[in-house]
Amino acid sequence: MKPIWIVDDDQSIRWVLEKALARENFATRSFANVREAAGALEHDSPQVLVSDIRMPGGSGLELLQTVRDRVPGLPVIIMTAFSDLDSAVAAFQGGAFEYLAKPFDVDKAVELIRRAVDESVRGEHPWDDRVAEAPEMLGQAPAMQDMFRAIGRLSHSAATVLITGESGTGKELVARALHRHSPRANGPFIALNTAAIPKDLLESELFGHERGAFTGAQAMRQGRFEQAENGTLFLDEIGDMPFDLQTRLLRVLSDGQFYRVGGHNPLRANVRVIAATHQNLESRVRQGLFREDLYHRLNVIRLRLPALRERSEDIPLLTRHFLQKSARDLGVEPKRVSDEALAYLTSLPFPGNVRQLENLANWLTVMAPAQTIEVKDLPPDLVSTQQAGAELVSSGGAAPIDAASGAGVANGTAPLLGTPAVQGGTAIPSPVAAWESGLRTEVAKLLRENAADVMDELSRRFEAAVIREALDFTRGRKVEAAERLGIGRNTITRKIQELNLES
Repeated sequence: MKPIWIVDDDQSIRWVLEKALARENFATRSFANVREAAGALEHDSPQVLVSDIRMPGGSGLELLQTVRDRVPGLPVIIMTAFSDLDSAVAAFQGGAFEYLAKPFDVDKAVELIRRAVDESVRGEHPWDDRVAEAPEMLGQAPAMQDMFRAIGRLSHSAATVLITGESGTGKELVARALHRHSPRANGPFIALNTAAIPKDLLESELFGHERGAFTGAQAMRQGRFEQAENGTLFLDEIGDMPFDLQTRLLRVLSDGQFYRVGGHNPLRANVRVIAATHQNLESRVRQGLFREDLYHRLNVIRLRLPALRERSEDIPLLTRHFLQKSARDLGVEPKRVSDEALAYLTSLPFPGNVRQLENLANWLTVMAPAQTIEVKDLPPDLVSTQQAGAELVSSGGAAPIDAASGAGVANGTAPLLGTPAVQGGTAIPSPVAAWESGLRTEVAKLLRENAADVMDELSRRFEAAVIREALDFTRGRKVEAAERLGIGRNTITRKIQELNLES
């Protein structure tokens, strides 16, 4: 039998597991980081791999993805310092056999490893089926870890959930994860994009219709609510639902029953509703485009998905994953990305978010000339637009958005600091943004004046300016300002008091 591999940067963890497994006559091999383990996988493979999730220089989820590509079916046990289902959701999504929460009971850890060994020997891989039926949701950024923790906390709940976030951030993936980890997991998951259905057909799509209810209704048809019975109904782009249909949806959520179009007998709806939108529903309520009572019905639990530019540290992980996925779909060898190209991609704003990055990976799989992707191999418009953005910033202008490539500036803001331009295929630093130049001037002035607590003073002024601007933008609405800034409502209230911004 092959040895058990243990991957953890903590020597004490490796030592404890080695000794415990040796007592059970299991051979072991230990690694201090992901790079060493991934290198060993090129020449050998274990019976079971046990890996920490957070290590310097690489994560257990990255190693899990490598294992899935190189040794399909190998049981991987992910160790995580987050209790309960905090990071386990991400591990399950990536195909882990099981997770082990730290601090763990050694005997239970050995028993878990023994079970993984037994199923590996028998060739039973139930986790492969679970992964095959579910798209991956990956991320090590703090914002994504918060999302995984929220999914874990909701694992025993059937509460209505509202998912917000920009287009392309993966709202349906979150909805599917909520369904799979809910008491309704054995029921159907039915998804409907309310913005993609013509207004005249949307009512029938939702509630079904009786025969003869309208011209062309030659037979009775079940709607999505009936199809999702005992399961989950995901209503994407709920902010675009016609106003008159919002009333019917509100009645279903309030009374738990509905009528088919042309029907006279009420039908019970035992359905959990998860809604999603990229729009600001509070703003649409103020504009009279969305019912306030429906908004409160949907907004029982709210999850906000971060934009890709807010979790740029995940771009290398996602890029490798999408390249491997694209290669599997096309039956070709997966391509690699150079460190320079990864750094360049990480600097881009990606207004199309994760969906845009996946499309880019598909393009690179087909069009990149070499197995190792360099900056010069990226789509020409992606590189040239980014160069133009850097030049415009240096001249005080604003760079345009390139919707196809994701280069340029999103929402009229300046490009990300540190965004490189490309010259002769080599990444070079971009000119310093105007506001950063002004900040450095102010720092130099304070230092010349021997001012005390420069960092604290500037931090307070920075926070005050940001919060004031957000409150001006939202006309004093603290909750909306906090949401816009990506901070909690308690945080913004505390900051307003600390910075004397009550007025």
